[in-house]
Amino acid sequence: MQVKQQGETFLLYKENQLVGRCVCAAEEEGTRIRALEIDPAWRQKGYGTFLLKQVLKATGGYKTESLHLLPPPDSEAGRALAEKFGFSPAGGQWVRRRRPDPTAVGLTQAFLKARLLPGGFFVDATCGNGGDTEFLCRLAGPEGKVLALDVQRQAVENTNARLAAQGLAGIGKAVQADHARLGEFVAPGTADCVMFNFGYLPGGDHSLFTTPKSSLPAVQAALAALRPGGVLTACLYSGGSNGSGEKESLLAFFRSLPLTEYTVLVCEFANWAESAPLPCFVLKKGGW
Repeated sequence: MQVKQQGETFLLYKENQLVGRCVCAAEEEGTRIRALEIDPAWRQKGYGTFLLKQVLKATGGYKTESLHLLPPPDSEAGRALAEKFGFSPAGGQWVRRRRPDPTAVGLTQAFLKARLLPGGFFVDATCGNGGDTEFLCRLAGPEGKVLALDVQRQAVENTNARLAAQGLAGIGKAVQADHARLGEFVAPGTADCVMFNFGYLPGGDHSLFTTPKSSLPAVQAALAALRPGGVLTACLYSGGSNGSGEKESLLAFFRSLPLTEYTVLVCEFANWAESAPLPCFVLKKGGW
């Protein structure tokens, strides 16, 4: 069997004989399968399964995140085929959606996206390769400002290069400094958000990682830097070369904060390993 693609149409051949076709259309969020047909003489022989699998492969259906839409099947065989590949009825059509598992960083960014307003002053205290810095720059917008810190020159260079490539250098800038010195760069009560993503630099030397010696003074400085109503976020890690000391020290600190001044959220992946990343949120009261 062989599948040939002609534009949005996939043609299935068996020994040079056309036995099936599938018509797709790319949409903004995914792929719509408009029609899937197998010649009646070749049905019930697995050709529909083969064709649909090849179409899903060609249109990203086996990536971590994808969306495919299908018209309601008009037969029991069509329904069984759709269900075999994970389609289910929803809103007058059949839908196959794959989503990645949530991550500590993803949950943190989603929380901030729902909470922060454009035009703010945001701080990425552990910029790494610039992923969170870029995210904050896009939230801040042209009227906002983002400051990024990292003790490693490689991280600072990677972040500034990333911002320049994305046209965001006018909004954000990374400087080389230990995050424990955050108070030297940010005046008290001026930041709307301070992000921390502890651990080591992805792609860098994993023997270099954050420790309580610098991270505890850093979060204390960050809380002082927040304006009333601001938010501190921290992704905590354990296991590997950095052990669990930093995670335990920071959790103890967060849990000791007075309720009259802060609300602390710790989001645990309850059925993951004990060493799973841990997203934490500290909301500074007042100013709402």
